[in-house]
Amino acid sequence: MNALLNRPWIERDQDPQLYHWTREQYLEIRDWFANYPGYSVIMNRKLIKLEKIPVEAKCWMGFEGFKEPIDYALFTYGLWYLEDKSAGDQFILTAMVREIKEFMNGQGLDVDWKNYFHRLSMARALKKLKSLNVLRSLDGQEADWAADAQNHDVLYECAPCASYVLRTFRRELPSYGSMEELSDLPEEADKKKRQILYRRYLLEPFVGMNLWEQDLFYFHGQKNNIIGQLDKMFGWSGTKYREGLLFFYPELVGDMELFPTLSAISDLVLLFCGKIRTLYELGEIKTESVSSGNIRLTRGRIEQILLDLQGEYGARWTKEYRGMKSSQLAEAVCEHMEQWEFGRWQDDMFFELYPVGGRYHTQYGEVEIEE
Repeated sequence: MNALLNRPWIERDQDPQLYHWTREQYLEIRDWFANYPGYSVIMNRKLIKLEKIPVEAKCWMGFEGFKEPIDYALFTYGLWYLEDKSAGDQFILTAMVREIKEFMNGQGLDVDWKNYFHRLSMARALKKLKSLNVLRSLDGQEADWAADAQNHDVLYECAPCASYVLRTFRRELPSYGSMEELSDLPEEADKKKRQILYRRYLLEPFVGMNLWEQDLFYFHGQKNNIIGQLDKMFGWSGTKYREGLLFFYPELVGDMELFPTLSAISDLVLLFCGKIRTLYELGEIKTESVSSGNIRLTRGRIEQILLDLQGEYGARWTKEYRGMKSSQLAEAVCEHMEQWEFGRWQDDMFFELYPVGGRYHTQYGEVEIEE
């Protein structure tokens, strides 16, 4: 269940044991996902894929490494080009980009391979296609082509999974009138509520109580059930707090990214949240209201707190963060907190910290290592 939720798919050739385990339990897995979040599970001789649909698209749901909207456009047109290819078909990058350019220009979309930044975007799209194992490079590198398109080319091979990247829709795309309709939620009220509930907890790191204000009675009735279901099917441990349900996983695994991450920025966020909690207990920081528990911080206050932490603990930080200016530290820490739903920028000056941050507290300590 965790592999289906966190991987693009389970490929038979890449992980045959997991593929066969999942295949053996396919009916139970299919029925659970259909009943609770309303997701479909695709199974064939090549792969098993869970069609994941968020309730709300978040900025952190994008591809890591993509920098511009055109990156996503070229990624999609790369898939369009591969539609006419069969597994094992070989082609060169020059032919691929020529056909993509002609088609996009015909649609009124501007792309020019003489433009270095357009080539960089295409290289990022190709790199993502390779990481998904829908495209394989046999000779050459797209980074060399991006740097010098005249003297470099790449030989590619189409992989079997190319046609399964894009989500399968229940009806033709032109029939959808809004982004909300793309969620394909049912008309039946109770079923729709249940699917929204599970989709949020499966795909979002933190779901606050404020999201259920319109259905608070329904949500309170579902608390124990959702904790039990996610423990049974995923092994997640759920705890009820005033600000909402928090789910934890007991051990580090490769199939999911957990907070705190192995990145040094998570250490800084933990230290920052611990400092805010201490200041709150001392009465030096107030919540916006008793009901919300949110804390509103100015950019200047955040920078000052991080400077204090840098002065106190900086010797233990990595070189990157040890030498950062306060404004850079604030941006990095707040960006990480936004990604994990610990808070959000209200505007350029104020950051709203959610009470979930108060559930984490850490400090440095000495550890004796036995020789």
